[in-house]
Amino acid sequence: MTCDGVAHGTQIGTRFLFLAIACALYLCFSPDLETARTLSVGWVSEILIRNIALITIVAGGLHVVLWAKKLQGDEFKYFLRPMATNVRAFFFRDQVLDNILWSLVAVVFMTFWECLMWYAYANGIAAMITFETAPIWFLILIVLIPIEAGFHFYFFHRLLHVGKLYTWVHSWHHKNIQTGPWSGLAMHPAESFFLRADILWFFLIPAHPIHVLFLIMHSTIGAPTSHTGFERVKVGKSKWLEVGDFFHQLHHRFFDCNYGTDETPWDKWFGTFHDGTDAGNELIKERRSKIWLNPS
Repeated sequence: MTCDGVAHGTQIGTRFLFLAIACALYLCFSPDLETARTLSVGWVSEILIRNIALITIVAGGLHVVLWAKKLQGDEFKYFLRPMATNVRAFFFRDQVLDNILWSLVAVVFMTFWECLMWYAYANGIAAMITFETAPIWFLILIVLIPIEAGFHFYFFHRLLHVGKLYTWVHSWHHKNIQTGPWSGLAMHPAESFFLRADILWFFLIPAHPIHVLFLIMHSTIGAPTSHTGFERVKVGKSKWLEVGDFFHQLHHRFFDCNYGTDETPWDKWFGTFHDGTDAGNELIKERRSKIWLNPS
């Protein structure tokens, strides 16, 4: 298995899914701007409950199918290592329970960023457009958001691998050598908080709540699906759905490669790309040896 054009196509299809869900959430499960004009427990808690329900359906559903019930056994599984149990590094000495706990904490922070933008749009603090008032810019933003999300993730992620930031913060996430759907958002609260701080861009550029939700979906749905531990989920007897992210799975296995996303160029440009081949292994070894020989 390698990181190739098929993976790029899968990522593009996944982004359309994120967009469709963002539109559905905006139309059916979000407050109107008049309600969001005043901060209140009511509409904020509704968004929190909606987001918890969403992560439970996505991460919980994938976990039940792939890990709890093992409905497809090890078929399409990246690595055969089981989820950790009776390990002190995890709360409750259980990887799955630990991951669920920290995923729910992450959802609280996602909700904070979302509610901040609802309040900002409702009160004119951030400039809001609609498809009717700015159709071209509306569509351009839909194209730019996945690019920005990949940019933010790469450089934020690289920073988290430096010195004490890794030791104190990001190492929480890398306890998950084998990953499952609940592992995607299982991280230190500081990392959870800043993971989607790029939402602050919307205070500088005119946008719409759908764009905000589209960006948030890159974490709320993207993290669980990219950490399933499986390339595909079987649907029926002969069909399957691409869910995994082999590119990021390699990051969890080798640690110092594939910091970004497969459809963005940053890892290739900065020499941290691993394509999953033996040649990729050699490139990583060569880069490590240079770092160790010249640590400065």
